[in-house]
Amino acid sequence: MASWKSRTNCEPEKQVENHLIDRVNNLGGLAWKFTSPGNAGVPDRIVVLNNLICFVELKRPKGGKISDMQAWRIGQLINQGMKAYVIKNKEQVDELIGYMMKGILPDA
Repeated sequence: MASWKSRTNCEPEKQVENHLIDRVNNLGGLAWKFTSPGNAGVPDRIVVLNNLICFVELKRPKGGKISDMQAWRIGQLINQGMKAYVIKNKEQVDELIGYMMKGILPDA
């Protein structure tokens, strides 16, 4: 699996997010915006597809990095047995979706 930290793509974060939403929706899944009032730093999206659930934080391909709070929130999710990913380009979206369609959530 390719590194989740790849910087080979220069698309803005919103284009990557829209690609995730479109891919998941077209496959009959859900890519809900995750907001949790009073809990800063939660990932951007909850993805439900092919009987799997994961959390996705989207960042711009160049220079996008998670804050300390986001890293802490992702750690909380991982400690609860969840999978959480930081995705920076369409290729990483496609790779995650490919794994999910096989019934697998890859290691971050």
